[in-house]
Amino acid sequence: MGGIGFLRIAVWSMFSTVYGPHWLLVAWTVGLALVGIVLWGSLMGSMLPLVLKRLGFDPATSSAPFVATLVDVTGLIIYFSVAFFIMRGTLL
Repeated sequence: MGGIGFLRIAVWSMFSTVYGPHWLLVAWTVGLALVGIVLWGSLMGSMLPLVLKRLGFDPATSSAPFVATLVDVTGLIIYFSVAFFIMRGTLL
């Protein structure tokens, strides 16, 4: 998925100037952030039900809202952290 995000920006920048002269930094940011977000979401989706069961909660009913909220919030944090480290000094 990260490769698809990277390629999408790379191909789009051949035909448009929407990403500007720093399109490669934007492509790396999106690609790496997607890898991190998908890995984190998979890890939380598989581990959170086990943790909830160990804590005595019903993992089937409580894991979906927790996973969705956790992955959404941390996904934004991952994306902005990757953007900060890659684009520092150039676009930020």
